[in-house]
Amino acid sequence: MNIIDQLIAGYHRFRDGYYKENRERLVELAHSGQSPKVGVIACCDSRVDPAVITDSTTGDLFVIRNVANLVPPCEGEGVWHGTSAALEFAVCGLEVEHLIVLGHSQCGGIRSLIENQETQQENKFIASWMSIASEARERAYKDFHTVDQQAQACELDAIQISLRNLKTFPWILDRMQQNKLQLHGWHYNIVSGDLLRLDPDTGNFVPL
Repeated sequence: MNIIDQLIAGYHRFRDGYYKENRERLVELAHSGQSPKVGVIACCDSRVDPAVITDSTTGDLFVIRNVANLVPPCEGEGVWHGTSAALEFAVCGLEVEHLIVLGHSQCGGIRSLIENQETQQENKFIASWMSIASEARERAYKDFHTVDQQAQACELDAIQISLRNLKTFPWILDRMQQNKLQLHGWHYNIVSGDLLRLDPDTGNFVPL
């Protein structure tokens, strides 16, 4: 059975299992619309699924996925702003009460940043996007010696950069000042299964 056949078989299991068991809720969501309380900025990495990690069900999370779970600063120079548009919908449209930046270990985007792959023309889209976290790379170079140490430090630092960038969007800052929105930084270790959170008081990541 090839991979597409496996996906189709999986769909039939879903249709005969999960869908039937949860049909009432799914139909209600279809008619009434979504109203998640939590937005998650996560990585595209296939090993890191926010719904699986948090054992959430359909309709619980509004998930925004991109390379290395980065948030760009608020700016109007470019034309295509997929992440910013999704954030605008989550905050202004759905009025989520929490935004979580969910980073993870062994992130390929962070690794490409550490290894300076922006010098390769074939990676120009990734390099341009990863430049959002370039200051994290410079700090990692300064403080650590091995690539693994630098990548791990950069993963955590990039989460804090994204949290800082979230505050450059006026409608996010406004809702925070009204105590209607909270920001969170999390890091998931795909080997150990550990989940860390950023302590805003100390600036350190601690176990959840």
